[in-house]
Amino acid sequence: MSGYLAVLVVVLIFVVIFQIAKASEYVSILKGEKKSREQSNRINGFLMIVFLVLGLIAVWWCHDLLDDKMLGESASVQGEGVDQLIKVTFIITMAVFVVTQILLFWFSFKYQEKEGRKAFYFPHNNKLEVIWTVVPAIALTILVAFGIRHWMRITSEAPKDAMVVEVIGKQFNWMMRYPGKDGQLGRRHFKQINESNNPLGQDWADKLNHDDFISSELHVVVGKDVKLIIGSRDVVHDVGLPHFRLKMDAVPGIPTTLWFTPKFTTAEMRKRTGNPDFVYELACDQMCGKGHYSMKANIVVETQEEYDAWLASQPTQYSQAHPAPEAAPAKPADSTKAVAVAAAH
Repeated sequence: MSGYLAVLVVVLIFVVIFQIAKASEYVSILKGEKKSREQSNRINGFLMIVFLVLGLIAVWWCHDLLDDKMLGESASVQGEGVDQLIKVTFIITMAVFVVTQILLFWFSFKYQEKEGRKAFYFPHNNKLEVIWTVVPAIALTILVAFGIRHWMRITSEAPKDAMVVEVIGKQFNWMMRYPGKDGQLGRRHFKQINESNNPLGQDWADKLNHDDFISSELHVVVGKDVKLIIGSRDVVHDVGLPHFRLKMDAVPGIPTTLWFTPKFTTAEMRKRTGNPDFVYELACDQMCGKGHYSMKANIVVETQEEYDAWLASQPTQYSQAHPAPEAAPAKPADSTKAVAVAAAH
């Protein structure tokens, strides 16, 4: 019923607009079309200037209002360059926006139709075409070059002493696999996947897997380089690390990598933001199905001592997949034999 009512309201609005337009047309005929058009142009020209001024004030007010609602300072060393590039891009695009909008609305006001004024026919100008094609092309090429430099930096080979974490996505959660004391991750194969005790398909024949463990949180050490080996168990996901200014697709069958250096612990960020409940977030930035909105995990940035304590408390996935057999209960003593022995003495 509400759907029909909404359609009826829309139809009535169109009817009202049509009737107003027809009434304006009749008024124009009565007053004289030329005089009515000139009056309408003057009103529209004035409104153009009003809209320009109010629009620019609104843009600045919106920026000022939301400035402290942004993510704040980058939480990774690599993200600092990304923030700088975003800032430069914003300054350039804002300058172009302001200049073009002022020219657009001022020309509409300045050169509105007037008695004795004739429009100048200006079909083409090669010099102008070259200027507004070459200048933006150069500016965009420079910005893209800096962007590629940052991209190559985070996807290059990580430092040799970087900690390694495997991040695997599936509908609709993330799993993090850490190497054990050997510092190496074991082999995986999709045919070995078992939801009950082997969700990543670890190959138990590979002894490197025996000390690996899986966590639902990403734990990293502040100030220490960390390399993420990223994959997916089903569809394309995307590892989004907004506070660190990083993201990378998680593609089934094709591992991708990135590395970064955290700058602030979670505890430090809670103080910096004034939010005692602050947590870093690992979000899925790729539409991956109906549960996409809920696909996220917490990231814990901590000191080396805190990380070592957490590491020591984690059970290996091998021990969970191969629990030790319970010892057989001891057999109760034969009471009849005990009575017979006692009687003999």
